[in-house]
Amino acid sequence: MEVQLSKRLISVNEYHVMAEAGILTSEDKVELIQGEILEMSPIGTKHAAIVDKLTNLLVKIVSNTAIIRVQNPVYINDLNEPEPDISVLKPRRDYYADIHPGGDDTLLVIEVSDTTYHYDKEVKVPLYGSAGIPEYWILKLDSKEIEVHTVPAKGGYKKIELFYPEDLVNLSFCQKEILVSDLIG
Repeated sequence: MEVQLSKRLISVNEYHVMAEAGILTSEDKVELIQGEILEMSPIGTKHAAIVDKLTNLLVKIVSNTAIIRVQNPVYINDLNEPEPDISVLKPRRDYYADIHPGGDDTLLVIEVSDTTYHYDKEVKVPLYGSAGIPEYWILKLDSKEIEVHTVPAKGGYKKIELFYPEDLVNLSFCQKEILVSDLIG
């Protein structure tokens, strides 16, 4: 008789306990997806530069109307706490000091995709959409396009638009537009 093995999934709480105990450190580039601790891809120089550029641009645009977070956790549910490249959050006085922001706190999530497009599309779209995050962008570095997902729904988003370098993309949470080439160029 063949024995069937099952996985032991990790909860967000257990994940945090592992970090507090020193089992996971800041040197570990990991995130919790579907109850599994996954290693994140190394960040290349172009990827890092785009994240820095976006961060500076978004901080100027949103001023004091939102919080910009870089590569920090967003709580989705008990088995999922991804660390998107950038998240734009509703303002809070404590800057989420006591709890990681969740879907209701998040206005926009951005992933910069050079080698991770399939993962960002197939794994992260359902997570962010199911959490009710209003908008999710995938910045496709190779093609210099932005894939914008809106109208969250269980399992993903109902609307997907593709923006090219000469297009203006709308930051719906603050009613401002940005030229795509200014973001990825």
